[in-house]
Amino acid sequence: MSQFFKFMFASCLGTALALLLLMFIGIGWISSLATSATAKTKVALKPNSVLELDFKHLIPEKTNNVPMDPFDFDQENILGLTDMVAAIRRAKEDPDIKGIYINATYVMAGKATASVLRDALQDFKSSDKFIIAYANYYTQGAYYMVSVADSILLNPVGAVDFRGLSSMIAFYKGTLDKLDVQMKIFYAGKFKSATEPFRLDKMSDENRLQVREYLTALNDIYMRDIAASRNIPEADLRQIADRFDGRSAEGSLKARLVDRIAYEDEVFDLIKTKIGLDKKEKLHRVSVEDYFEAKGKKLDLSAKDKIAIVYAEGTIKDGDDSEPGDIFDEKYVKILRKVRQDATVKAIVLRINSPGGSVLASENIFREVELCQQAGKPVVVSMGDLAASGGYYIACHADSIFAEENTITGSIGVFGMIPMLHKTMKEKLGITYDTVRTGRHSAFGTPFIEFSPEEDAMIQERIEAVYEDFLEKVATGRNKTREQVHEIAQGRVWPGKKAKEIGLVDDIGGLDRALAAAAKLAGLEKYRTTEYPRTKTGIEQLLDQLTQDKDKDDVIKSWIVRSELGEMYPVYKTLRDIRQNKGIQARLPYELIFN
Repeated sequence: MSQFFKFMFASCLGTALALLLLMFIGIGWISSLATSATAKTKVALKPNSVLELDFKHLIPEKTNNVPMDPFDFDQENILGLTDMVAAIRRAKEDPDIKGIYINATYVMAGKATASVLRDALQDFKSSDKFIIAYANYYTQGAYYMVSVADSILLNPVGAVDFRGLSSMIAFYKGTLDKLDVQMKIFYAGKFKSATEPFRLDKMSDENRLQVREYLTALNDIYMRDIAASRNIPEADLRQIADRFDGRSAEGSLKARLVDRIAYEDEVFDLIKTKIGLDKKEKLHRVSVEDYFEAKGKKLDLSAKDKIAIVYAEGTIKDGDDSEPGDIFDEKYVKILRKVRQDATVKAIVLRINSPGGSVLASENIFREVELCQQAGKPVVVSMGDLAASGGYYIACHADSIFAEENTITGSIGVFGMIPMLHKTMKEKLGITYDTVRTGRHSAFGTPFIEFSPEEDAMIQERIEAVYEDFLEKVATGRNKTREQVHEIAQGRVWPGKKAKEIGLVDDIGGLDRALAAAAKLAGLEKYRTTEYPRTKTGIEQLLDQLTQDKDKDDVIKSWIVRSELGEMYPVYKTLRDIRQNKGIQARLPYELIFN
């Protein structure tokens, strides 16, 4: 009995200490929040101000639609692409804003995202206000975006990484062979190359063809646009890239890739001269984040009718998770159901930036899109950097589809991979397995027992059935025959410009054009927009995950890893997603890593 009371006392003491610890953490959070709230004030806009674009984070589609640090109470908003463009447009009409300064040393944006920002900057220039760009080093994506600037300046020891595009794929078959890991691979479509790194040691001819074609298409867009902005003949520009003239500051200046070599303080002196300030006077720079917070969006609150913009960004996954940056089917089914049942919402724009993912999750979201249409609400898709495989799956029945010229889309195909570990366990660790079964396939699916030829055939049959269903969906949505879709499908990816030519998208354009199309389909002359999903603070995100039915230790570890890895977290997340894949997948063949 005394032993019982000892254990009970220890348990109560542990619980009390845990509650005390949580209380202290809570007090610390509240104190930090209060300090942050009182310290943070809205920026005061002044005459002769300059809007500063400084890309410190990966640009999401929607503001704060990324995992936030729950312990950083001074964390700024991570402005999304839509709001960043809105801020640039407001600045164009703002008499207090005289120009834009772009610090382009770090620009983390996809090809289509860079193109959208470039268009917004080009539009800003029509107001006769200046744009000045500076960087210690320009990546190709950053240089493409800032090539519209009136003046491009470069650090004396910097460079412009302008040398054409390449794409590199890592192959793991050799490593797997050394570990005696056999990958059971099933796929439909000769271009569905997601499985190639696990079954080959180099690209297949089909994959090399598609990679070359979309790289060439993207490079052609780069060359065309930069040549026009910099007033350099396109043929000369291609030679500049081939010679890699931008590898030094002097070479960049000689090749006319930049206008001047300078230090940042000299850039600020140039800006002061532009707006008529003396060098000793203070230059008032306002960040695009602060400017957007001060000005906000132009909303016609008198309009009762709404168009819902639903941002579907990230990998498509099964389940319901509060972590932003991915598309969990249960979460998005709830969102689409909510806007379908909202009588004030007359149309929906689905903004997709996704490489795809789970077929099951894609099917559930696809169904809810159909139900929105059956309820009389037009659905228009706007594609961002990616709308591939599962991303195209959820888009294909939309009333209209818009993509950017350099959007990567298509990849209509499916695959499944299962690592077989029985040989690894036996040869490397000396572990063997034996089973007792009540049926022929009772042990089917475990990686520790070899599949029979019949079981292999069962999986392949299922893969092909899902592929056929995918083809039929696209054929119905795009008004084509099954054979016509199969010809352009088979897992092949297409740039947006080519996707329009082959009928996978209706037109080239961004979110604005999609909104205009949705308004026209719904017969709206006056409307306002409402955005989903609702973004949450870092603390809200953490508390949501802690209150869900999941391992609390895993949640805490995930947040710690995210905090420690910082900008490298997306790489870790990609590898984690691959490891956690379940069921049949419809996703982009691989991560597209451009130089």
